Amino acid sequence: MTLTRLIATGFGLGLLRPAPGTWGSAGAVAAGLAIDYYLGFWALVVATILATIVGFWVCADELRDRPGADPSEIVIDEIAGQWLALLFPAFAFWRMGLEDWAVAAYPGWIAAFIFFRVFDIWKPWLVGRADRRGDPAGVMLDDLWAGAFAGVAVILVAGVAHGVLM
Repeated sequence: MTLTRLIATGFGLGLLRPAPGTWGSAGAVAAGLAIDYYLGFWALVVATILATIVGFWVCADELRDRPGADPSEIVIDEIAGQWLALLFPAFAFWRMGLEDWAVAAYPGWIAAFIFFRVFDIWKPWLVGRADRRGDPAGVMLDDLWAGAFAGVAVILVAGVAHGVLM
């Protein structure tokens, strides 16, 4: 297996069946929480940026000869999008000085996972538009939009749950 293929499949997560995108997202949550817990919020920001940059590169390389394809085993896009979704609750807790949110505030990362999967599968508005591009950039962009929507949804739900947005 080439390095680009290994990265594209999320180190093999995309080869798991059924639902390789969900396996990729679940692995991303576990890795993202570990990054945040052991290295801190800013390391998660850097990891998200790197996963996004590398994801665009890997998708372009892996899909060069397959125009319009979005193979289910490629999950680097889910990893980048899921980490983007995790940045929203991670930032909120970091700003409050709660560095151990990954352990203490599990509803935040569970909500990020669920909302990300919903937006990634449903593909509303900008998510669907990016998905319909049919190019390697679209493979990445639909998951980044899903991650952004999921992150906003997490913050809105947390605001309602804590009476801030009532």
